[in-house]
Amino acid sequence: MDGSRAWMRWLLPLLASLVMGIAHARAPQPTTDEVSVHTLPREARETLALIKRGGPFPYARDDTVFGNFERRLPVRPRGYYREYTVPTPGARDRGARRIVAGAGAVADVKSSNEYYYTADHYRSFKRIVE
Repeated sequence: MDGSRAWMRWLLPLLASLVMGIAHARAPQPTTDEVSVHTLPREARETLALIKRGGPFPYARDDTVFGNFERRLPVRPRGYYREYTVPTPGARDRGARRIVAGAGAVADVKSSNEYYYTADHYRSFKRIVE
């Protein structure tokens, strides 16, 4: 390797690590906000009770995999999170409110105690504290 290209041996890895560091810093960080189960809307408390019972769920799209593509929740393998509709009084559709349940260490959303509430269709989440 001649002298004009020797600098690339150390510069390219340095640039690559810099770019990766910037990309990581820009990635959305998982939520740390919490909400007490007692302050949730009645419909959310009822949905949480349905999750813990294993259903039946009123919407066909309930108990489906939540992808967490925006990474607003802690990163886990695909299939770890499931989503459930929280009915919105007066809404003609499913509305924006959801509970997302993690499988937890027990690999079962019914007893994982890992539940997140969103009132704005996945833009923000609060961990439900019981």
